[in-house]
Formats: sequence, structure tokens, C-alpha cells
Amino acid sequence: MSGKPSCCGSGTPHGSKPDVHGNGDPRHDQELKHGHDAGCGHEHEHDHDHSHSHDHKQGHDHSHNHDHGHSHDACGCGDHHDHDHSHDHGHSHSHDHGACGCGSSHEAEEAANAALAAAAAEAAAAGAISSVYRIEGMDCADCARKLEKRVGALATVRIASVNYGAAKMTVIHDGTAGEAVMQTVKQAGYTAIADNGTLPGTYGEQPFWKRNKKAVPTAVSGAVFLVAWLLASTKVAPESVVTLLYVAAMVIGGFRIARTGIYGLKSGTIGMDLLMTVAAIGAGCIGQWEEGAAVVVLFSLGETLEAYTMDRTRRSIRGLMDLSPKEALVRRQGSEMKLPTGQIEVGDILLVKPGEKIAMDGMVIQGTSSVNQAPITGESVPVLKETGSEAFAGTINGEGALEIRVTRRVEDNTLSRIIRMVEDAQAQKAPSQRFIDAFAKYYTPAVLLIALGIAVIPALALGQPFGPWFYRALMMLVVSCPCALVISTPVSIVSAIGNAARHGVLIKGGAYLERLGAVEAIAFDKTGTLTAGVPEVTECIPLGGRTAEEVLTIAGGIEARSGHPVGEAIVRKAKQEGVPLADIADFAAVPGRGAKAQVGGSLFFIGSPRWFVQELGISLESLQGELERLESQGNTVMVLGTAKEPWAVFAASDELRPNSRTALEQLRAAGIRQAVMLTGDNRGTAEATASKLGGIAYRAELLPQDKVTAVRELMHEHGHVAMVGDGVNDAPALATATVGIAMGAAGTDTALETADVALMADDLSKLAYTVQLSRRALRIIKQNIAFSLLVKAVFLALIFFGASTLWLAVLADTGSSLIVIANGMRLLRIKP
Repeated sequence: MSGKPSCCGSGTPHGSKPDVHGNGDPRHDQELKHGHDAGCGHEHEHDHDHSHSHDHKQGHDHSHNHDHGHSHDACGCGDHHDHDHSHDHGHSHSHDHGACGCGSSHEAEEAANAALAAAAAEAAAAGAISSVYRIEGMDCADCARKLEKRVGALATVRIASVNYGAAKMTVIHDGTAGEAVMQTVKQAGYTAIADNGTLPGTYGEQPFWKRNKKAVPTAVSGAVFLVAWLLASTKVAPESVVTLLYVAAMVIGGFRIARTGIYGLKSGTIGMDLLMTVAAIGAGCIGQWEEGAAVVVLFSLGETLEAYTMDRTRRSIRGLMDLSPKEALVRRQGSEMKLPTGQIEVGDILLVKPGEKIAMDGMVIQGTSSVNQAPITGESVPVLKETGSEAFAGTINGEGALEIRVTRRVEDNTLSRIIRMVEDAQAQKAPSQRFIDAFAKYYTPAVLLIALGIAVIPALALGQPFGPWFYRALMMLVVSCPCALVISTPVSIVSAIGNAARHGVLIKGGAYLERLGAVEAIAFDKTGTLTAGVPEVTECIPLGGRTAEEVLTIAGGIEARSGHPVGEAIVRKAKQEGVPLADIADFAAVPGRGAKAQVGGSLFFIGSPRWFVQELGISLESLQGELERLESQGNTVMVLGTAKEPWAVFAASDELRPNSRTALEQLRAAGIRQAVMLTGDNRGTAEATASKLGGIAYRAELLPQDKVTAVRELMHEHGHVAMVGDGVNDAPALATATVGIAMGAAGTDTALETADVALMADDLSKLAYTVQLSRRALRIIKQNIAFSLLVKAVFLALIFFGASTLWLAVLADTGSSLIVIANGMRLLRIKP
């Protein structure tokens, strides 16, 4: 099975803490498996295929076994779409987003992926191993498909999966296929470099013309062609010499092309290399040596330029690996030594001097310093690190010395995981690619049949001369492959995702990039998203003649078990006042309402006022004025009491993030029509907070399930809706939205894995940049597709009416490919 775009068309559940108060911080213990209906009543399972090729004669495995069955039902197409991510993350979550709008059915892909999953399980049981290779010189999607098919056919290989966007190949084999894989890649004209999670220090240090095998033959062939053309133009050399030079140019530049084309034919594919070889030889057969040489030189030049531009795009991501030093000073068993990062183990102590880069992820155990985390999170302001703070590989230490205990090996650190996730994301098909794949599937065979008809029918049936019509047929071969169309979407996605990653935003695939570009409304969780997420107790009001110490000791004892932000604020308040926490028993959290526990033989409740009134039946009428006053000031209000009477009222305030209001204004400027705050807080608190944010819309007093309902209602109203939260506590709502966006994901494994888009820092200002980038990417993809189709239509018409030449057709084909690549690469220059 291959999900890569073909140039020619042939061929764990994450349990979270329960929300115990309903104050805007819902916590759920549930599997992230949510299907929802935005109005059309159909389910769309998006199956992101990483281009897996495998041999069904054997059991086979894939080391990345992670199914995000995203089912986003917003397109209204009524068809079934199946996409499969394969990563080893051990969890699944499904969205109902049908944002692809492709209007096509993908049952075949669903069946193929089911077969792949079954085969992968069989291979895992058989003990298959996984090897990853970087492929130098792979510059077209057709190359990826052909190489994948050939490697997958090796007897010792069970699965071959080629990621064209990252020029990376994953091979599942029996442990003995390494040499055969290397040889097969070499025969295809590429170079395979084993990748164990970190790249060799010499990777990419050589100049492009040394690393790419096309550069030198292209340059020599072009020089010989230019000499021949000058001699022919000035008539200073006999025609035989000029012809010989044209032939030499064809051989020098075309040998590699012909070899690759024949190689593809042996593996059962008809690629552009083969078609160009036939066109060049055909031109020579009818005496058009100049045309044949021009075909070879222009095509080879186009391929080389494509390889150079794609190499630049890919290396913008691989360049992130250079952020981390290759060695570091380590203390191990009392001895200090300088070790390569690959030899540093978990538990070793890094000794980081002022101004040095931090080499590994870890926890600060001694020292205080400001650290520049911009390479990972995109934060412009250095972050204070002290004992207990988490540090990331690739960040830059400031003025102080730090000792850091290593918590992850180099291949598992945050930087390496980001790079792997970005490369996996670049391999995923965007919805627009489905149209392209469907188009290419029928376009190329149709044009080849037309070319055959043009070459044969006029001469045999109409008595026309063979030469002119055969020449037209050769031109049809040249334009039969929609290369520019096939490359139009991947290059834009690779560029946009790479740009976002370098600015601290992780977009998990082209589908999410396109969906985010179509978003009309954004819903925000309040606590920890629009606010800092660290509330402080502003007032403690004992009732019934009780003392503050008496109520704090009970409330603090119960809240010490809850883990809720407001509860933690009460615990901090008790500790600040030197109040001991009461011993409790039979603690129980009541999601969306509060918590209860036995204290000194009595059952106490602490939670939202409405819980006491509506469910516990305790009247708070005498406190109504006080509650309204506190809520109007933007406080979150909680009541402590028994089943008979209230004992105390607590008010806590969570300050807005400094840039929340500015970020909302930037989103409006970026074209977002509506921003909505979702919170479990009471209406008074929600209204006060919304007012501080510029009067945005809000929905208050929401239980956890209510937030999911609110997101669905917004999707029904606006079509495409993004949800922004912390990626853990907001998992159901994030899974329900068209795009789930998690903040502060750099230090949260769960958020990195579950979110569709992850803002690595707690910085809302990156959200407007991400929306603008996605919208620009969507426009460029549409521009590229439209331009590619227009060029094909124009030249098919010119060829049919005899107004084109062979070299002009080649120039149009390679030129249009270069234009769409250059257009897509503009996304690399967009800055926050």
C-alpha cells in the first residue's frame, strides 16, 4: 500500500484528574475516543497514510502503531474518509471533522489500512525490528513510491514506508536486511544513511553538488548542449559534429534518467524518467537531435533544481538538530568527563556553564539562571530556572551555572521528539491531496492512451504522414505526468509545518493545517489558557462564628487531595498562614461540582455554590449578596459546609495572562469571526473576566460534558471551530473541535501526543501567527493546484493544434514544477 503522491498515478487512553469544582477546569478519566456530528450525520474517519509498502506473503510489523481515527464531521459530504497515523504513542482519539470536502469515498484505503494493521501485529509477534534511513537525492513523490515498492519487495523486508516530505524511510525487517536495503537504494540512484535518532556529525556538511548525484551530470550535459547550440547557430562546425555533441549531451544527462526509468519499470511502475527517456530517444529516431538533447537537459535541470529547493525545505527542520550540542560535560559516579550526547544516560549530571547550550532534557538540581527557550518554545523572553525546574535540550543557558539531572536520553528528548513529529506530520496527506491523487490516477493513463492514438491513428486510418503525429505523441508523453500538481500540496505543507516548528508551534499534519486555515471561530478554556492558571485566595469568610484557622484546616485537608487549581490555592493559603491540614477520610471528587470527605466524623462538602443549592439542598439565601459581590469582582467562589449548613466562603482570583486581550485582538485581525470563553465558573465571574478581555462571548457554569456540547453548537453555527486548552484537562472538547490546540506542550507529553496543534510555550500570541500561516498555506495550495491544472490544459491544447514544440513542453512541465515549489517555499519566510 502506498499513500505517497505518485508523480504519474500508475501503479493510550489518557486518564486525567476529575474536575471537582466546575470552575473552568474539567478533568476526565476517559479514553480520548470521541465521535460527534456537526449537523450532517455522517462519520468521516481521516486516515493519514504514511505511504506503507509491504509484502503480503509474510507477516509484517510497523514500529509506529498509533491510530488517530479522526472523524471530523463538518464537511457535509456524506462520504467515509479514512486516514491512519502510525506512531507508537499508545492512545487513540477520534474527531468528527469532515473538513476535507473532497466528496470522494475512501473505502479502499480503509481496507488497506486494516490489512496493514493486522500485518503489523503479526510482524510484532514474530519479533521484527525497525530501521530508519535518510535518503539523499529523493526529489520527487514518484521517486518515493518507486523506492518504497522495490525495497518492500525484498525477501527479508516486511514493510517499507517512505516519508517523502522528510526524505526518510522506515523498514520493518527480520534483522538481516540492512545491506540489501542499502544496495537497493544505491541501485535506485540515491544514498541511504542509517538514522538512529540522531544524525552523524557529517550529515549535510558537504555542499549540495557533492551530495546530489544529479548536479554534476546536469551541469556537464548543459555545458555540452550550450556548445552544440552555439556551433549550430554560428554554423562554424559541420552538422555531424553538432549532432555528435547533442548525442553526447543526451547520454551524459540522460544516462541516470534512463537507468532510473528502467529501474522503475522493473518494479512495475511507469515514471516520468521512463517517459522522458522514450521522448528523447523518439526525438532522435526522427532526426530531432536538438529537441531530444533539450528534453534531457531541461528535465535534468528541473529535477536538480527541485532537489535543491526540497533539500533546503527539509534542512530547515533537520537544522533544529544542530541546536543541541554534540557533547557535554557530565558528572558520573563522582567523576567529571566530556561525553558525546549519545553516551549520556538518564541520571547523569550535566554541568552547564554560563552561555552554553543545554545538551539534554533534565531537571535542575543546583543553580539559578535565565535560560533562552526560544529554539523550543518560541518564547522571546528568557525563563528563570532554579532547583526543580525542567530544562530542555537545545536551549541556551544565561548568566548562571546549572547542574541538571538528565531525565531523557538524546533520542527521546523534547527536541528529538518535535523533529520526529514534524517529519511524520509532513508525510500525512492533506485533504487537497486526495483530489490530486484521484486526478493523477486517471489523468496519466488517459493522456498516454491519447498519445498512442495520436501516433498511430492518423497514419493508419487517415493516411497522414507518421513523423509529425509521432512528434505530437512525444509531446503528449512529456505532459502526461502531473508533476507540478503532485508537488503543489506537499511542498506547501512541508514549508508551513517547518516554519511553525521553528517558531514554537507543532502542527501535526497537513489535514490540521488546512482545517485551521478554514476556522471561523475559536473557543477558549478559561483556566490556564486565557488566565495564568495559578489562582490565589483573595478572601476567606468564616460563617457561624467560626475562625479562619478552623475553616482553612478543613478546606485545606480536603483540597490537598483534589488537585484542582482553586483547591491548590486554598492549600497554599493554609500553608502561608501556618495552618495544619486536617486528617480526612473517604475523599471523593464529584466532577464538575466539588469534593467531599469525612473530617472528624462529619461529612464535609466543598465546591460551587450551585452544587450546595441545587443538589445538596442547602440554602445560601443569606449569603446571596456576598456571593454576588465576590463574583462581580471576577472571583471564583467556593463554599465549605456540611449537609446542614455552610461553614465558610472562599474567593479565589486567577489573573489574566498579560497578552490574552492582545492575542484576541490579533485573532480578530486575522479573520476569526468569533472568540468564545468556556468556563465552569458562575456567570458573574465569567462576565467580569470576559469584560477584561474586551467583552468577548462566554458560556458559563459548564460541566465537563457541557463544554463538548458548546463546541458542537459552535461548529453547527460556524462550521469549523478550533478549541484551545491545556491538552489534558480539556481533552474531550479538544477532540470534538475541528482542530484541538494545546498550550504549553513543551513540558507535557500528553499534550504533545494528543493535540492537533501544540503551542510549545504558554504564549497565546503565537495563535494568530498560526492561523495566518494556515490561511496563507491554504491560499498557496489552491494557487498551486489551479496554476498546475491551467498549464496542463493550455499545453494539451497547444499540442493538439500543433502549436508547441518538444522542448517547450518540457520547459513548461519542469518550469511549472519549479514555480509551484518556489510559491510553496514562500511560507518559510512568514514570521510571527
